[in-house]
Amino acid sequence: MVLPATYKEKSRITMRDIDTKGITKIVSHLFQEACYQLPDDVITCLRQARDREESPIGCEVLDRILENAEVSVKERIPLCQDTGVAVVFLDLGQEVHITGGDLYTAVNEGVRQGYNEGYLRKSMVLQPYSARVNTKDNTPAVIHTDIVPGDRLKITVMPKGGGAENMTRLGMLTPASSRQGVIDFVVNTVNEAGGNPCPPVIVGVGIGGTAEKALMLAKKALLRKVGESNPDAETAELEREILKRTNNLGIGPMGYGGRITALAVHVEVFPAHIASLPVAVNLQCHSARHKEAML
Repeated sequence: MVLPATYKEKSRITMRDIDTKGITKIVSHLFQEACYQLPDDVITCLRQARDREESPIGCEVLDRILENAEVSVKERIPLCQDTGVAVVFLDLGQEVHITGGDLYTAVNEGVRQGYNEGYLRKSMVLQPYSARVNTKDNTPAVIHTDIVPGDRLKITVMPKGGGAENMTRLGMLTPASSRQGVIDFVVNTVNEAGGNPCPPVIVGVGIGGTAEKALMLAKKALLRKVGESNPDAETAELEREILKRTNNLGIGPMGYGGRITALAVHVEVFPAHIASLPVAVNLQCHSARHKEAML
């Protein structure tokens, strides 16, 4: 198809160039900052959890978690020795033109530089089912890209620890399972996880779509401000009920027992096939690390 000259002329005028060198630099910076400093909303929620915790041991654990966060910022050392898989979310404006090279190569170079310069543990291995040879720079990153309106590039990074990620579960429920089936599946997932994901956790839940869509919804739900309810009233009520049941499990901070097993439950919903009710659960440990920047 040959586009009219006027269309091509307009496209050139409205496109905005973003150089890959800048992308590499910001990705490197974001991963280091994410591993050193918890977001303010996470700190606030942890302090509130400390006030609500009924178990003396649970209170002690939360005190140590908060102290660890202070030391990490002051000393510029990682919040946790597991600095995770480098998960990157890109919201790429449709009027952005990437210059100077390949976008994903630039992101991976940022991960490489950030993990080396920040003395962050490299955890990625090749041939995970056999040789498991460390890549020695924490690449490749797991990159998710959405094309969005506008001429900006939003970069969000999430160093995702293995302990919490290993507790991910997908349930392809039948529609007859309904709301109660969803609640039971999520609560049972947290219960079976126990102390493995380093509670208090944030529970990301994806409902609907297909298997992979539900898993992505659950992962993205973890990026929401901690404790911020879904804008849909019915979904917000579902979040509250799951959180209440979760915090009645008695698992408590780091699995030592107590009231606060979860800081929040974040549910995201997408339409589903008439024969399907996919439900995914992705847990985030108390070290809920993520940073973002807009280019």
